[in-house]
Amino acid sequence: MRKLLSLTAIVLLVSSLFASTPEEILVKGGTFLMGTTWREEGVDNEAVRRIHLNYDYYIGKYEVTFDEYGFFSAETGRSLPDDAGWGRGSRPVINVSWWDAIDYCNWLSLKEGLPLAYDIEGNLLDALGNKTTDPSEVEGYRLPTDAEWEFAARGGNLSKGYTRSGGNSVDSIAWYKSNSENMTHPVGTKAPNELGIYDMSGNVWEWVSDYHINYSSLEETNPYVDVFSAYRVKRGGSWIDCPVGVSIDVRSKGLPGHTITNLGFRICRSAK
Repeated sequence: MRKLLSLTAIVLLVSSLFASTPEEILVKGGTFLMGTTWREEGVDNEAVRRIHLNYDYYIGKYEVTFDEYGFFSAETGRSLPDDAGWGRGSRPVINVSWWDAIDYCNWLSLKEGLPLAYDIEGNLLDALGNKTTDPSEVEGYRLPTDAEWEFAARGGNLSKGYTRSGGNSVDSIAWYKSNSENMTHPVGTKAPNELGIYDMSGNVWEWVSDYHINYSSLEETNPYVDVFSAYRVKRGGSWIDCPVGVSIDVRSKGLPGHTITNLGFRICRSAK
């Protein structure tokens, strides 16, 4: 009986761990044009530059949900963010700041025995705990970089050149202003993109790691913006945005302490 109870306890512990870890998709490294590669009325043009990602990485298949964030809140004694009365469960977590998002990533790293990806000031850390500006050197869970996010949203090396993540028909791939009924929706309920990733257009905006500055047009390898700015980058558009607002090349910015009902995040980690 003791052996059976011990085995049951182990199964429950492992089940809890996997239940709290968001699913991930492997993105193979590659080269792409980042920025405003097409022109639509209402889009702020971003400089187009050639980006090389010379490493593979994992990115969340879905935006982090209330259920997943709930494990973090329970274990760390935090209050759950407000759900605006829409419900929790598999809806993307909202009303989370950039600091909340990286705290979640560090918590997930600790649970899985990985080095922390962030220090208390929000700097990226390599496997030895040293500050780095190269995301390929980070082993723990983190937010995607701006470039990683856009490459994955475009479909990585399988990209078909869509204007939005997963297609040109916005209604089939995104929860946005015209079909959302002014609320979030459970993740994964629209069509995925070429890599099998969901909701990179619409549902909620997503925090990424980088500070927000204007792009240059210079070619770069493994870019990550650590030049201080008051703002961090947000990507993907949300349930309240028009079709242009959920285009792949649209960026926004937010104060890192800002929380709102159309902003969440998804996880990322470098493949080792």
